[in-house]
Amino acid sequence: MLTSGIAELVSLGAVLPFLALLSDPTSMWQQPMIRGLALLMGFRAASQLLIPATLVFASAAVLAAFIRLTNLWLNLRLAAEVGSDLSCEAYRRELYQPYEVHVQRNTSSVIATITSKTDLTVVGLNSFLQLLTSAFVSIALFLGLLLIDASVALSAAALFCAAYYLLSITARKELHSNSNKIAEALSKQIKALQEGLGAIRDILLDGSQPTYLQVYRHSNHIQRILTSKNLFLGVFPRYALEALGMVGIALLGSILVLQRGSGSNVIPLLGALALGAQRLLPALQQIYNSWVTLKGVSAAMEAVLSMLNQPLELSCISLQPVKSFKAIFLENIYYRYGSTQKNVLRGLDLVVHRGERLGIIGSTGSGKSTLVDVLMGLLPPSDGRLMVNGLDLHDPAHAELLAGWRAEISHVPQNIYLADSSIAQNIAFGVPPSQIDMALVKHAAAQAHIASFIEEAPEGYRSFVGERGVRLSGGQRQRIGIARALYKQTQVLVLDEATSALDIATEAAVMNAVKSLSHNLTIVIIAHRLSTVSSCDRVIRLEKGLIQAEGPPGASPLMMQ
Repeated sequence: MLTSGIAELVSLGAVLPFLALLSDPTSMWQQPMIRGLALLMGFRAASQLLIPATLVFASAAVLAAFIRLTNLWLNLRLAAEVGSDLSCEAYRRELYQPYEVHVQRNTSSVIATITSKTDLTVVGLNSFLQLLTSAFVSIALFLGLLLIDASVALSAAALFCAAYYLLSITARKELHSNSNKIAEALSKQIKALQEGLGAIRDILLDGSQPTYLQVYRHSNHIQRILTSKNLFLGVFPRYALEALGMVGIALLGSILVLQRGSGSNVIPLLGALALGAQRLLPALQQIYNSWVTLKGVSAAMEAVLSMLNQPLELSCISLQPVKSFKAIFLENIYYRYGSTQKNVLRGLDLVVHRGERLGIIGSTGSGKSTLVDVLMGLLPPSDGRLMVNGLDLHDPAHAELLAGWRAEISHVPQNIYLADSSIAQNIAFGVPPSQIDMALVKHAAAQAHIASFIEEAPEGYRSFVGERGVRLSGGQRQRIGIARALYKQTQVLVLDEATSALDIATEAAVMNAVKSLSHNLTIVIIAHRLSTVSSCDRVIRLEKGLIQAEGPPGASPLMMQ
């Protein structure tokens, strides 16, 4: 940046002698320093200086341009590298946030921050670097103009700086407002896209495309219009001040000719001042435009910085494996979501022994899934303790154990998420393709009673399932989810209504396969149908966050309700 300023100063400094040589070579030859230097280089007449002077001037101009271009390339490359790091770090921070943070957060806003708002942050960083470069260039050019004519330089600088300052005062409030509205509109656009594409089956049935299109069009139009306003606020002073500068040069030329009485004496000075102003004004304009851009993307930058400032769980920093356990103790567990005062779990006590098959039943909203999320270590109890091997997993002193405990759990939810990749990659979810154990994939698929379907497909385990498994039936998606859990070979398997999408025969086959698994595997099954938990060692019934009954399947009248 400093080099760019020096290059511009050298380039401007070469203008005055070059124009003087063009307008009056004899006068230049009479300058002792110029004549002595020329004689030293072998020149004997003023006419011989024209070509060397032209080459020097052209070289200075080309060198200045080369330095400016190099500086621009380096600035853009730096902003791109920083932008890549910001986006990846924002995504990393988001992935490592606690589960209870994710369940309270809008994914469209998160996606907008990691993608669109990070892009705007890179734009802001580019603008900041350009502002610094232009500031150095402006200072160098101003110093050069001071050496040429101090009074003119001071007057011009005062005029232009005052004009830009007044413009910035006028535009600041609108830019800040536009910035917030643009950031909000970006989040709404992604929300509209997610909802529209995610519910495409219902939209096609209902013919409600215009509704979703209107939501997207409204937020998109707001964002585009406000962006164009910010661009206009950044650019429009240039044209007014360029005209003002031209008028100023014309008036200055007339005044100098009237004062000095000779145009030949004025032309070199006027040319140098004109060239300096011609370069100074764009530099000042760039400073102002960069400031406008920074203000225009400030809300997006604040959102990115807020995401980057999210604290990471201690358990995310390192992992201590839980090699074995005798029992899982949930002691006096209370849990409530967010700031609500209503407890979903209310003083619940439960012991799950290693190798036990535990069934959990209860009406909708009784707290079954919340209980399992607490047991898996995803939700920290509002009160109470989750104990494994005599240690409280949510005690900061044992933070590494929490991540180790989570790694020992396989979870099959009611709604399986499938990536738009091969069946093998979906079963070995999260494992790099080169590290997938295909023998284990096939074994897990066979246990989940999905192997025959996969092997009959033309591509077999390399078959793609489509986004969210759109090419598969609900039962097929569910069985791939079960195979995924079995592939992990963990100590605890949690089935959260995992067989609800299966027909009775397939469910019976899958549950028989689950029953045949190693007795060292602890299995927790959430279900609505009693038949699903009929093979469990023990069943508990939840109501309003408390265990209302427990015992062998069907042993109590309460179990049958």
